[in-house]
Amino acid sequence: MENSHTPGLAGRKEWIALGVLMLPLLLVSMDISILYFAIPFVSQDLEPSATQQLWILDMYGFVLAGLLITMGALGDSIGRRKLVLAGAAVFGAASVAAAYAHSADALIGVRALLGLGGAALMPSTLALIRNLFHDAKQRGRAVTIWTGVMTTGISLGPVVSGLLLEHFWWGSVFLINLPAMVLLLVLVPFLVPESRTESDSQGGTEGARAGAREGEREPFDLVSAALSLAALLTVIYGIKEWARHGFAPVPALAVVVGLALGYVFVRRQKRLAHPMIDLELLGRRAFGGPVFANVLAMFATVGMAVFLTQYLQSVQGLSPFEAALWSLVPASGVIVAAPAAAMLAQRVDRAYVMGGGFVVAAAGFSWLTQIRTDSALWFCLSAGALYVGGLVAAMTLANELAIGAAPPERAGSAAAVLESGQELGGALGMAVLGSVGAAVYSREMADALPADVTAALPGGEADAVRETLGGAAAAAARLPAEAGDSVLAAARDAFSHGMGLASVGAAVVMAAAALFSSVVLRGTAGRATSKAGGGPEGGDLAPAQTGVLE
Repeated sequence: MENSHTPGLAGRKEWIALGVLMLPLLLVSMDISILYFAIPFVSQDLEPSATQQLWILDMYGFVLAGLLITMGALGDSIGRRKLVLAGAAVFGAASVAAAYAHSADALIGVRALLGLGGAALMPSTLALIRNLFHDAKQRGRAVTIWTGVMTTGISLGPVVSGLLLEHFWWGSVFLINLPAMVLLLVLVPFLVPESRTESDSQGGTEGARAGAREGEREPFDLVSAALSLAALLTVIYGIKEWARHGFAPVPALAVVVGLALGYVFVRRQKRLAHPMIDLELLGRRAFGGPVFANVLAMFATVGMAVFLTQYLQSVQGLSPFEAALWSLVPASGVIVAAPAAAMLAQRVDRAYVMGGGFVVAAAGFSWLTQIRTDSALWFCLSAGALYVGGLVAAMTLANELAIGAAPPERAGSAAAVLESGQELGGALGMAVLGSVGAAVYSREMADALPADVTAALPGGEADAVRETLGGAAAAAARLPAEAGDSVLAAARDAFSHGMGLASVGAAVVMAAAALFSSVVLRGTAGRATSKAGGGPEGGDLAPAQTGVLE
């Protein structure tokens, strides 16, 4: 799409279209975290088990991550604008269903539908941005805005949730999606042009490739779609159950089956003429390395976020909105870390700066291991600011390196893989670290709950107390004052210990990410820049200057 006033430069219409495209991205990323403060209210109303509570939180992320590659391929086939509109309709309808869910199982199922709608919305946004912005500098600004909206949404979710929960019931956190989805459905057809694979072409060889793909009408591979989703969900289920209950035949079998399905999926991609995942690109050190680093970063980011939000609300005793506002304080670390990382990357190998960011994050998580029920609020928030700053510094540089290493004709596939890695990392973090915390909580509550209190509780309610902090709070409110205080104190101690052990796991993963970045990615950024006009060096790089950000 060229502008009539200045060839190659986007005008007001394109920038307005970008703003419209940011609506689904903001809401999809918000829905990853919007339940963090609502989960105690969901627990009181729907009374989910500990396993169900984890599924309510992470089912959305699992389905979203599992379907991003599939939806990216579908968008290439039927048109990205059509897919955005279809995703908006599904996302809006599922939001209404989630708001009025009457059981934990129903909410889990509807969260899966939300993941389906979100997966339809996300992959097309970067490709549509490339279609709207032909000028290198303008496209760079647009992609920067895209990245900022994505990360802001995850941080904004708990704030919006806390504000709504001050005045409305927990279902309102889903209904907030409706106005934006309606606006999207109305404005996108007028502002955003349709875009299939051929619309990514910039002329020359790339245009010939895109034209060939359009002429062939790339088939949509339902088998690959089913394999990728089944492999992901089966592995995550096994990890969750294994972490919570220890080794058992069913969880172990689930992990084995999931890995086997993943192997079949990869083998199938190698044989297909039009694979859903470009394995050649993923195998390049300058692209696959940052993708893996981002997986580790999101593992820790999302996995620990659910602990911090519950700690502020259920242990520190803050109201939902107060807790949401205080949870923004750790973002202050970004103000210092992001510019500092960018300046250092101009003088020092980017891999070392990324490694330093992960070391800072590991220090922040190590600080969190010292959190107790009576810790000062500033103590917890300072630890959060430290690890958030380190993570954002590392992730910003990783995104830049990965997108710069991808050739323009593979930009759509590269963006889908990068987004999938981030969503997968977040979902895994919530499952693994959440399961670790739940296991510690259950074990300590089984030992700490007084016998007389246990006898006074109905069987089902006693199980709820042992499984979740929300269940303990609900039960404590119905007990006599002294007994209720005893239950709540034990539950808060158990939760804090569980958060501490999960923080140990996050710190270890961050240390591994620092080592990986410093060793594996060393030298890749420098070669990518120096080889701007030529081909890949050593088969693991693509020209950075012809990448998406140019």
